[in-house]
Parts: sequence; C-alpha cells; structure tokens
Amino acid sequence: MDALLLARWQFAITSVYHFLFVPLTLGLSVLVAIMETIYVRTGNETYRQMARFWGKLFLINFAMGVVTGIVQEFHFGMNWSEYSRFVGDIFGAPLAVEALAAFFLESTFLGVWIFGWDKLSKSLHAAAIWLVALASNLSAFWILVANSFMQEPVGYVIRNGRAEMTDFFALLTNPHVLYQYPHTVLAGFTTAAFFVMGISAYHLLRKNHLDFFRRSFRLGLIFGVISVLLVVTVGHFQGQHLVKSQPMKMAAAEALWESRDPAPMNLVAVIDEKQQANPFEIQIPYLLSFLSYNSLSGEVKGIKEIQAAYEDRYGPGNYIPPVTSVFWSFRIMVAAGSLMLLLAFLSLYLWQKGRLETKPLVLKALLFSIPLPYIANTSGWYMAEVGRQPWIVYGLQRVEEAVSPAVSAGAVLTTLIAFTLLYGVLAVVDVYLIARAVKEGPGETPAIPPVEDVKGVSLWT
Repeated sequence: MDALLLARWQFAITSVYHFLFVPLTLGLSVLVAIMETIYVRTGNETYRQMARFWGKLFLINFAMGVVTGIVQEFHFGMNWSEYSRFVGDIFGAPLAVEALAAFFLESTFLGVWIFGWDKLSKSLHAAAIWLVALASNLSAFWILVANSFMQEPVGYVIRNGRAEMTDFFALLTNPHVLYQYPHTVLAGFTTAAFFVMGISAYHLLRKNHLDFFRRSFRLGLIFGVISVLLVVTVGHFQGQHLVKSQPMKMAAAEALWESRDPAPMNLVAVIDEKQQANPFEIQIPYLLSFLSYNSLSGEVKGIKEIQAAYEDRYGPGNYIPPVTSVFWSFRIMVAAGSLMLLLAFLSLYLWQKGRLETKPLVLKALLFSIPLPYIANTSGWYMAEVGRQPWIVYGLQRVEEAVSPAVSAGAVLTTLIAFTLLYGVLAVVDVYLIARAVKEGPGETPAIPPVEDVKGVSLWT
C-alpha cells in the first residue's frame, strides 16, 4: 500500500466514525430544547425529567463527537498538506468561523445548561439549551460551506498555483450548500427522532415509566414524520441539482453508461466496470428523467459521454468514480430512508388509533430501526464523497495531487492503526454508557395530572 491509499483510508475511517455522532447531536439538541420548553410553559415535571434523561444521552454523544472531530483537523496538515496549500485560504475561513463562533458558543452554553439546573430561572435555563441547539446546527452550516466548495467551487480565483477567495458571500450562497445543509440537518433530526422512538419503544415493551415514554415517543414521532418527509423532499431537489453540477456522480449512482432520453432508472443491476456495461438490470422506464427534470422526457448524460467531455476539458485521465460502490451506496440510502418513512407513518396511524402499544412487533421494529438513519447517513456521505472521485476539489485538484509528499506510507499506517484501535475502544465505551443510561431509565417519575398550557387548554394529553 502507498501513502495515498493509506491516507484515504485513514480519513475515511475517522470521518465515518465522527459522523456517527454528528446527526444525533443536531437533532437531539433540538428535541431536548423542545422538551424543556414544554416544561417551562406547563410546569409539568415529567418534561423536566425528559429533558434531563434525553439530555444525558445527548451529552454522551456530544462528548464522543468532539473527541473524534478534533482528530480530523490534523489530517489536513499531516496527510493532505498539498490540499491545504492549494485551497487553505478558502477552506480554512469557514472552519475558523465554525470553531471561534459556533463551537465555542455551543460548548459555553452547554456548560451553562449542565450546571445551571438549580441556579438559573426556568426560562434562562431553557434558553441555554436552545442556544446549544442553534450553535450545533450553525456549526454544521460552516462545515458544510467548506465541504460544498470541494463539491462545487465558487467565489475564487487561481493565482500563483493556489486558489484564493474573491467572494466570501458566494461561499455562503453556494448552490450546493443550499441543498446540502438542509438535507444534512433534516437527516440529523430524523436520526434523533428514531433514536427517541426506538428507546421509548424499548421501555413501552417492558411497561416501564409508561407516561414518561409515551410522551417521549409522541414528540419523537411528530418530529420524525415531519423530518423524514422533508429530508426526502430536499434530497429529491438536491439530486436534480447534482444532475447539472456533478453529472458524473449521478450517472455513476445510476450505472448509466450511455446517455438516454427518456432515461430509465435501474432498481438493481449487475455492473461490469471493465466492459462499461450492465449485463443484467431491472429498470423502471422514464423514472430517471422524471426524477431529474420532473418530466417523462429529458436527456440524462451517460458515463461514457461525460468521460469524453472531461477529457476534452481537463486533459487525459480517468474521471469515472467506482461505479459499483456508488450505485449501491445510493440504493442503500434510499432503502433505509424508505423504511423509515414507512415505519414513521405506520407508527403515526397506530398511535392515532390508540393501538401502538398492542403491536409488540411494531415496537420491536422501531427499536431495531435505530441504526437505519445511521446507515442512510453513512451511505449518503459515501456517495457524496466517493462519487466525486477522482477530484478532491471538483474540477480543480485531483486526490493524488493533494496528499502530503513528505509523509511515508509507514507513518500513515502507524497512525491509521492507532486511530482505528482508539476509535474501537471509544465505540465500546460509547455503546456501554448509552446502553447503561437507557436501561436505567429516567428514575422515579411523579404522578402528574393532565398537562395544561398557560391558557388551560390541554395540549399533550
């Protein structure tokens, strides 16, 4: 193995592991803030306990996210120095804002929230967790601004062999980030919703703290139905944008070798990348054109045609990403999302009918659905990043041009093994802490009368 391949593996492992924690942070911070807000408005102690219980799980997840995220910052200087040299003036700006503003704001008010339960008024304490939620999601925005430049460079000029920023506002309004950011945040909301529903289902199956987990489940269900619908909708529009901005990625995601009008969508396919053909495929006619243009007609460029166009534009080379893995990662994401959509609406129907707790199979399905958003998040990001290959900055710098020339394969292998082992230990610790907290539950919950809002009208019973 050479240093380039090892550096790619190292960044992939640390990125995937780190992003296991990010979506839950984005969504659970908002859910905990909603719970505490209901407590402030109603005075119902159950919601205070809900905020504390789910807040404990949020803190465990947040701590792991911080630890794993810090390591990624060092990769750019250690293994990808040529990338940092080429695009550091642009890439570093949103990351600096994220650290100095969003992350510090998040960390500061999280400390206020943790230690201020009995020291602040109820309203001020709730405001603290809302600021944590706002900062968490603002942090994601700045990181995605940086990533979106890699996907769709804007607001720059090439000078003396380096990319220099010419328009900071163009970075903030990058068309790619306008789709990627809401898709990522809504995926985080969906992750938190299924996390809360799954754990609540676990306790409902065991008849533990029924009032507590019924209320938790209801909030998670409402949050989940809205979020999963929106994430699918935004994802559809994001795909339409990628057909124009990154046609090779979308052609690879569909294993579409030849340009077609109208274009069918492959449900499944056996892909022969060497022969650039699909020996077997099951297709739905017109569907790819419809998804791309909201019309039954419309040409979708094929891989071969795009490759030829890229050779004319960028020079000789292979501009085709790993088609098989991109194709199946997209389908794994869609399959996981479809299952979540089905489960969310089935749960909503049964809840409205008052029959959910009489359906143990559905509750068990919800418990075992907790990994679904994680699978969708990981496969979606795999498609986003691997589908961009061979570019690290689309159209500007190839991956092999970005690696550090002075770092040996042995050095990268040593740190790869060390980080992988360390993250394995952290994974065990994280699962143990969360599992223990979940099994312990919220502790004793007082008997609470029906919840009334400030005007005396029942809202949550």
